[in-house]
Amino acid sequence: MTAVRTVTLPSGTQVPALGQGTWYMGDDRSRRAGELAALRRGIDLGMTLIDTAEMYGSGAAEELVGEAIRGRRDEVFLVSKVLPSNADARGTVDACRASLRRLGTDRIDLYLLHWRGGVPFAETVEAFESLVADGSIGSWGVSNLDVDDLADLPAGARPQTDQVLYNLTRRGPEYALFPRCRELSVPVMAYSPVEQGRLLGHEALGAVASAHGKTPAQVALAWVLRHEDVIAIPKASSLAHVEENRAALDLRLTDDDLRTLDAAFPPPVRKEPLDIL
Repeated sequence: MTAVRTVTLPSGTQVPALGQGTWYMGDDRSRRAGELAALRRGIDLGMTLIDTAEMYGSGAAEELVGEAIRGRRDEVFLVSKVLPSNADARGTVDACRASLRRLGTDRIDLYLLHWRGGVPFAETVEAFESLVADGSIGSWGVSNLDVDDLADLPAGARPQTDQVLYNLTRRGPEYALFPRCRELSVPVMAYSPVEQGRLLGHEALGAVASAHGKTPAQVALAWVLRHEDVIAIPKASSLAHVEENRAALDLRLTDDDLRTLDAAFPPPVRKEPLDIL
């Protein structure tokens, strides 16, 4: 098993290229033991970036993550998000404090604005900077922001990542957003990298997987991870699933594989609106 490679954030911090997402986790008590085991196994396997948000299960996912990392906080790079409805000067701070309580920690390593709302970016960024100053968060970033949105951030403001929907069926960011993020040296964090499982029955994906003795999900993940500056955060709620995700790092797609996937899932030829799930 190869080591988990890292991606460097603008701050110089190195984070795993393959992390763990938690959307739709934590809100069903009957699945809790399995979800906790999966998150802990992911940490064991080096997938130490864990992404969550106050929105997920109205805080239930953060509580799950807090339980999973208890006693292991220093091993984990923790990402959470503030809802745009809470992202004013006071609300951002209050939301962060509530997230910290649910997570059972004194700091969030990377705190994101979940998507653009009605609060001016300058107000949210000022609140983020105050949280950095008091040690509540290590740094801040954004989510679901397109090129024009990034241009509206305050002068000199530099997010650590832009977390967006990106997978074989959602290739729009490649046309304009990826190049702009690279100009800014801001890595992209890809959520739903296997489209919540909906793309896994595609014939071309199955053919590439069969040729490598891998699963379609591993091919889809390896395809996202072919970019050296993209972080993938798939969800896995079972031990088998988290181990399947981890093994995707060992898969190297060939040029022929990429041509096959391009034919089945064409890259964008013009600017497209940013997809959001």
